[in-house]
Amino acid sequence: MKLDFHTHGKLAKKLPFSTAYTDWLFDEARRTGLDALCLTEHFNTLQFDELYGYLASVSRRDGDTLLLENGLRVFPGMETDVAEGGHILSIGPMEAILELNRRLAPHKEKEGFLPFASLMQLFSDYPVLVGCGHPFRTGGHVPELPGEQLRHLAFLDLNGKDLALNRERTEKLTYALGQRLNIPVVSGSDTHQAVQYGCVSTVFETGCTTVAALHEEMTAGRYRIELSENAAFQVRTACLLKRSLKEIHALGGDYVSILTKEAIA
Repeated sequence: MKLDFHTHGKLAKKLPFSTAYTDWLFDEARRTGLDALCLTEHFNTLQFDELYGYLASVSRRDGDTLLLENGLRVFPGMETDVAEGGHILSIGPMEAILELNRRLAPHKEKEGFLPFASLMQLFSDYPVLVGCGHPFRTGGHVPELPGEQLRHLAFLDLNGKDLALNRERTEKLTYALGQRLNIPVVSGSDTHQAVQYGCVSTVFETGCTTVAALHEEMTAGRYRIELSENAAFQVRTACLLKRSLKEIHALGGDYVSILTKEAIA
């Protein structure tokens, strides 16, 4: 099972949700060879619940996952900011993710972000797998927290964007923290649009349909991380594309229709 642990279903959290854009994303994810992805959408994105409501309407439930018609398996999830600086990934049943998102409603602005310890306490009441996204990205301070707090983490994200910018530093620091905490290091592209899919992926020996089974395979180490030879190019191109599409939207254009039109040779 080829899985991407860190993905998004929208171009940007302040842009409106588009069913056509999300359909395009997941079709492109499948074309790159992904069997599954974790949809770790920003907890404070616009229309978070509508995104999941739409996915539920166009998929069938299989364990904890949402299985789309094109064969792509989606593990519901969320990416949450913490007050100390940094992003926490959570993966679990859709109902748990949606309820957690509703409970975080008072904490979606920067001045109200929950401290790491408080967020871990909230997550502990739900059947979710919790990890740290891109732990050593500038502005993130989760690795500096006391060890007793960090033991609540179940995995670390070896992030595709960070690997493309500085592979040696990202691998060295992330693997060292994983060894210190004795938790698995997995990988996610961190993409908001399709160009970045496949820059890095986590390949499991077997398929999983539940978060519990996924966690078992992770902790047993029955997976490998694959980094594309073109990762740096993919990430640079993705950043340029995202910036351009956001500018098209700001100028009143329809970036979704541009992307979803059939390419002309």
